[in-house]
Order: sequence, then C-alpha cells, then structure tokens
Amino acid sequence: MKEQPMAATALDMKALNIPLPPEAKNELVIHTEEEDDRMWVPRGEGVWFRPLMYNVTQGSWVNLTRATREGVIGRHRHPAPVTGYTLDGSWGYLEHEWEARKGTFIYEPAGETHTLIVTPTEGHMLTLFHNFGPLIMVDENGNQTGYEDVFTRIEKVKTHYQSVGLNSDVLDRIII
Repeated sequence: MKEQPMAATALDMKALNIPLPPEAKNELVIHTEEEDDRMWVPRGEGVWFRPLMYNVTQGSWVNLTRATREGVIGRHRHPAPVTGYTLDGSWGYLEHEWEARKGTFIYEPAGETHTLIVTPTEGHMLTLFHNFGPLIMVDENGNQTGYEDVFTRIEKVKTHYQSVGLNSDVLDRIII
C-alpha cells in the first residue's frame, strides 16, 4: 500500500465523505469542563462520579471518579477488566505498592479484588475509569456485600438526576 504524503496542516486536507452505517449509533462527545456540577453523582463523603457512557449491550461503562479527601473509597472485586487514567491527584490500592499520579495509566485484570484509596501524597484524585463489567462489593474479609453493573449504575444516575432537576435526556444521551 502506497503511503500518502503528509499534508502541511490538517486544514490542507479534505474530510472523508463516508457515511456512517445506518445501524450504527451516533458518536458521543462530552465536554466535561463546561458542565453543571449536578452531573456529578455523590458516592460517599467527598466522593463523586461523573458518568460519560453506558454500554448496555456489552455491560460496560466509563466514568470520572473525583475525591476531595484522602482515605478509603471502596472495596470491590472485578469479574471483568478495568482501565484507568489519572487526570489529577493520587490514588492506589491497599493491596499493591504502586501509586497512581497524574498521567498514570492502569489496567486491572478480571479477578482483581482491592481497596481503592486516595493517597496522602495529593489528598485528592480525578481519574477516568472504563469498567468492562460489573463490580462486586466486598467487606474487609472479601465477603460479598453488594453488586453493581451497568443497569444498577444507570438507575443510581437516573435517581440522582431526577432529584437535582436534570432532564432524563441528559442520561439517555450517554446510553449506547
């Protein structure tokens, strides 16, 4: 295959005119810096999540997690993988020696059980997480105490958005 020469700038290039297949969903573009704080769903004292996408076919979701205090965020097990990218602050797991700081990418394999903490290095965190499946909440002995999947997350967000006066189309738009 012959490579095309590089254009001087993107403005020198012509956009492709290939239509999206009719069965495909539309793209999803969210500018989180320009939004209403009501979009952040409380998850505990000083902890919120901001849903970005719910994939009800694959059972996955993407969200931002924000914490304004150090300490334990929660204990859980992942039956499916998770990826994360730290945008600000620092965090980690009691069960591991590493610490995620701004710019850190992590991959958690299926089967991982851990205690998510905000570390004292920064005392806060903002991280983008992509959960490829459910979470099983556990206690300090690893016993199941709860369960969260794409559908229970959607219900939590729906309840929160209704309580703060956000229209349901705000949530409907991010369900693919």
